[in-house]
Amino acid sequence: MGVVLLIEDDEALGRQVVDQLEAAGFSTVWWRRGRLIDAADYREIVLVILDLMLPGVPGLDILAQLRKDSDVPVLVLSARQDSNDKVQALKLGADDYVTKPFWPEELIERVRARLRRFVIDRSSQVKRGGLLIDGGKREVTVDGKSLELTRAELDLLLALAHRVGEPVSRRWLLANVLDPEKEATERTLDVHVSRLRKKLGDSTVIETIWGIGYRLRKEAE
Repeated sequence: MGVVLLIEDDEALGRQVVDQLEAAGFSTVWWRRGRLIDAADYREIVLVILDLMLPGVPGLDILAQLRKDSDVPVLVLSARQDSNDKVQALKLGADDYVTKPFWPEELIERVRARLRRFVIDRSSQVKRGGLLIDGGKREVTVDGKSLELTRAELDLLLALAHRVGEPVSRRWLLANVLDPEKEATERTLDVHVSRLRKKLGDSTVIETIWGIGYRLRKEAE
């Protein structure tokens, strides 16, 4: 398993978080100043815990740069409780937002929840007829035309694309792809799949496997 990167300038709080993470079995790296994350570090980092108010590079700038190149989960840990700050962080691609003060046990559970979710292989690319799914660029095209997909729709399609022709259970999709705090219900999953099928323009690209879940159909030989 890789490392959890903590970017936090508060010495006492940072030490507490590192101790809690390591007690829970996580390897950690702690930065006490804000700086951009080098692309070479992406392979090692499995999750980033990011303060917003940092000396050096501000947290939101780190988040924006990170999201251009990586889908590694980012958990924002901030004293800012204004809803606008939270909305801005989430729009930039944060996966979670925890306000200070917080219970250490809650933080550990949130870290575990994020690490259970599906992580995109950025080198992956799947082609099926006129459908091209590029995991690295997070782009989907049909016959050369780009599709506008929501984050949930794209993550579902990428999850199915990693196992083309194989059934993926509804339980796995709910636990590992959809956000358990916002949308992890079977009804919501069905709605996402229905909308995705309409956007793809072929309702049979994603097949329903009754009693199990869904699969991305293989291209006919």
